[in-house]
Amino acid sequence: MDKAFWQQEIGETTRIMANDIRICDKCKHVRIKSMLPKLAQMAPGTEVRVACKSYCGPCSRFAFIFINGRYVTAPTEDEVIEKARKYVK
Repeated sequence: MDKAFWQQEIGETTRIMANDIRICDKCKHVRIKSMLPKLAQMAPGTEVRVACKSYCGPCSRFAFIFINGRYVTAPTEDEVIEKARKYVK
């Protein structure tokens, strides 16, 4: 279903499914202070959850974002954000 059909069927006041974005505050490859504004720009209106994801193996080697049920990894913060863009609803 496309967005217009979905809104028409359930009404404009019903909220469309939001993005689920989570990042780890223990990850060595991510600076929370710089990443949060970039994620807010990538997915406006999305609440980004910040907490340990118990993904320590890959987290110790790569930057990662958990977005809408997927773990996205990359060598740097900017690269992982770019890779995660295709999973934004």
